[in-house]
Amino acid sequence: MRQIVLDTETTGLEPKEGHNIIEIGCVEMDNRRLTGRTYHQYIKPDRDIEEEAIAVHGITNESLVDKPKFAEITEEFIEFIRGANLVIHNAAFDVGFIDKELERNGYPERVADICTVTDSLKLAREKHPGQKNNLDALCRRYGIDNSHRELHGALLDSEILADVYLMMTGGQTSLVLGHEGDDGVGGVGGIRRVEGDHWELTVPRANDEEQAAHEAFLALLDKKSGGGCLWLKGEDDSTVH
Repeated sequence: MRQIVLDTETTGLEPKEGHNIIEIGCVEMDNRRLTGRTYHQYIKPDRDIEEEAIAVHGITNESLVDKPKFAEITEEFIEFIRGANLVIHNAAFDVGFIDKELERNGYPERVADICTVTDSLKLAREKHPGQKNNLDALCRRYGIDNSHRELHGALLDSEILADVYLMMTGGQTSLVLGHEGDDGVGGVGGIRRVEGDHWELTVPRANDEEQAAHEAFLALLDKKSGGGCLWLKGEDDSTVH
């Protein structure tokens, strides 16, 4: 499945009051793998950016003077997202702005005609009820480094959200590296037995620092799973390696 993780920055909070999109950032995933394809565009608005908005994303009116209008980038943007499942944090906000821009510029379609939408904020609230579920809080919860995020930015936030979404929805979907042969033996996924009498295998052991880090991770895993870490269920936790 092709998914596009999308974020926008705007001149203000309400499209019905004439506020505009001033930045779009998109990151493409295919079957839960980042493809490396992105779409990023700054856009010249029809009105000034509110000071409160500038404080959030740092984009100024002066920096957008030479940027294209939304009407000029509509076709390439729509073609990039067409047919995909959009992953958006607080989707109603971004979709509302995109639909308003399309309407304002006489474009015949709306987001619902072009894509399906997954609201990652809704998913987060279902998974972590009663907790903070903004992007920064989710990064802390899932151990994702967002220290380089001093201000909001559409492309940067999309890249971070892609990591958060993959972690929140199960991480890596498969560890299978290939397929077994027709006879179930050999191939990447098959089993090939070898005689072990001729081999002297070196078995590396964890040092004290690595062991401490491992035990700390298991403790964190146990806490996050509500005491469900199977590796800590043994009679003697010190034997877990």
